[in-house]
Amino acid sequence: MAFSRRSLLATAGTGLLLGATGRFAQAQSAGTPATDSRFAPRVLGNPNAKVVVEEWFSLTCIHCAHFAENTFPQVKKNLIDTGKIRYVFHDFPTDQLAILASMVARTLPVDRYEAFALSLLSSLDRWAYVRESSPVEALKKMAAFAGMPGDTFDKTIADQQLMQFILNQQTDAQNKYHFDSTPTFRFNDKVQVSNDMAYDEFVKHLSEAS
Repeated sequence: MAFSRRSLLATAGTGLLLGATGRFAQAQSAGTPATDSRFAPRVLGNPNAKVVVEEWFSLTCIHCAHFAENTFPQVKKNLIDTGKIRYVFHDFPTDQLAILASMVARTLPVDRYEAFALSLLSSLDRWAYVRESSPVEALKKMAAFAGMPGDTFDKTIADQQLMQFILNQQTDAQNKYHFDSTPTFRFNDKVQVSNDMAYDEFVKHLSEAS
């Protein structure tokens, strides 16, 4: 999903977030980035792998969804599960709803992050792009299916500290790597690719970065 600097700035807006909770100012985080698992990296694979692949993605991005559904299963089976690569997920929300989704995904237990994120990406039409109901309410239902109680969901999307952490990470990545679309991948911090890709192309970039 291509985006502009203006769209990134709009992401930091709080209109949708305020409307979703009505009590942003009162929300407080229970932990700190040093001790709270919500702020921990989301990583799969062999920690000693020679190749590290990082993906920056937005949970409302149709191109990220296409990669997640069509290419990532092969990447996981052939490269992550076999210990050949370490895979790092980075939240890069390109709209306000994606911020909420990232916050919810990070609040679930760490071992549920991948499954929940992939479930959101594979069902964008059922929550992110619904027309007959509120996308936030649809997201709340998705979170309930993942085991998150309703009151926890409400507190999560009202958590300013968690939201700011995600936005800070996004801004730091944008300033450092100058992304112009999602998904964006970096292979061993050498090769950067900003587009959805098939498995064969993914493997080609692995070879270039090895």
